[in-house]
Amino acid sequence: MQKFIPDPKRWAALALLCAAQFIVILDTSIIGVALPAIQADLGFSASGLSWIFNAYVIAFGGLLLLGGRLSDLFGARRIFTTGFVILTAASLLAGLATSQEILLAGRALQGIGAALIAPSALTIVMRLFGHNGAELGKAFGFWGAAAAAGGSAGVFLGGVITEWMAWQWTFLINVPLGLIVLTAIPAVLRKSERARGKVDWFGAVTVTGALVSLVYAIVTIETAGLGSPLILSLLGISLALLVVFLITQRVRREPLLPLGIFKAPNLAGGNLVMALLGAAWIPLWFFLNLYLQQILGLSALASGLALLPMTILIMIVMVGFSGKLIGRFGPKTNLILGLLLMGASLILFANLPLDGSLVINVLPASLLAALGMALAYIPATMSGMAGAKPEETGLASGLINTTYQIGSAIGLAVMVAISAAGSGRGGAGPAEMLQGFQAAFQGAGVVAAVAALATLLLIRGSAAQREVPVG
Repeated sequence: MQKFIPDPKRWAALALLCAAQFIVILDTSIIGVALPAIQADLGFSASGLSWIFNAYVIAFGGLLLLGGRLSDLFGARRIFTTGFVILTAASLLAGLATSQEILLAGRALQGIGAALIAPSALTIVMRLFGHNGAELGKAFGFWGAAAAAGGSAGVFLGGVITEWMAWQWTFLINVPLGLIVLTAIPAVLRKSERARGKVDWFGAVTVTGALVSLVYAIVTIETAGLGSPLILSLLGISLALLVVFLITQRVRREPLLPLGIFKAPNLAGGNLVMALLGAAWIPLWFFLNLYLQQILGLSALASGLALLPMTILIMIVMVGFSGKLIGRFGPKTNLILGLLLMGASLILFANLPLDGSLVINVLPASLLAALGMALAYIPATMSGMAGAKPEETGLASGLINTTYQIGSAIGLAVMVAISAAGSGRGGAGPAEMLQGFQAAFQGAGVVAAVAALATLLLIRGSAAQREVPVG
């Protein structure tokens, strides 16, 4: 048996891949502060403004599975490069937009680029470090820290750019970053081997249609209403397309999603837990930001600064301790502990007072939440990819990214509905808003508890460590 030789440039490659992860997550958060300025310049309605987020999320979440499969068939480096070309060009288009239509088209194209980048980058990480469990844990620490840094940097940079520059630079900032990444790719990333096979385009169309219909329904529930004909039709279309997809995947010789992949230890359970993790974490972040601004009266920039301790703690734990903790106690123990800590933080958030203090009420709970996320994210990712064959790592990474995005979208939509009901639907005063926020935090806490229970029942011991694919 030929001895596996590690890539001598693997750590430089990881730095580049973490930069890519940073940029992808940055794009989901950087425009939040800039929305009022965009609305004033381009004339978006209040409901239309939400589509600046939704256009990105729908394209990103709907195409991740296809992006993962393309990484396996055409080589992860090639798809990674293609994704950055699309993302960079789309960012330029959005930054130079003079109409709503052009801006939304740019955002959708950004989502397509991100859907190619995210699974291909994670595939390369697995193939670079999958030979060594200790190195893989450390690499995932940097990977997770890059995601946390991207989310917080987006909030902070969005405020700085909007206040001191112009909203266009929330998009244009990706152009120099993208060009730097594209220039560095040939120097640090090896060409990836291509797998034999064909693209199941029919499967790609049906599953993408199912996911897009589902995400579209989710993000419009708040305005259209759960029982509206539009929402019911979209959910029906999504279910029908999903059934067709599963049937065709069972009978096709070269399916987009070989259903046998779910026989891999922990893969199905890991994906479920990852979806629940996103459904708890994103509402926590979303409503905490609203509490800081709408209840405590902080500016967007001050709110971003208030959230920086969370990011710093996540980065310290993921980079400095996660690999060691996973090696010592196993992914399952770390995952359960992280989810329980997150649930505990959400209980504290559910009791935030109207006249709360940033230092006394917010900071301790936010650091507890950050510690929980830092402990849970990497083991959930490892569990969701554990046991996949080397030629299916792109598919597995597409799955784990997809479940996190879809879980996040569903969780946020549900918690927004819970918040609206808790505030009495239309209560505009701080007390009414706080009641809604508290209800949302309670709901997210239940999701975190369910995720911990699912981990206990569905994740098998340390299999995620033993069965890491070797590239």
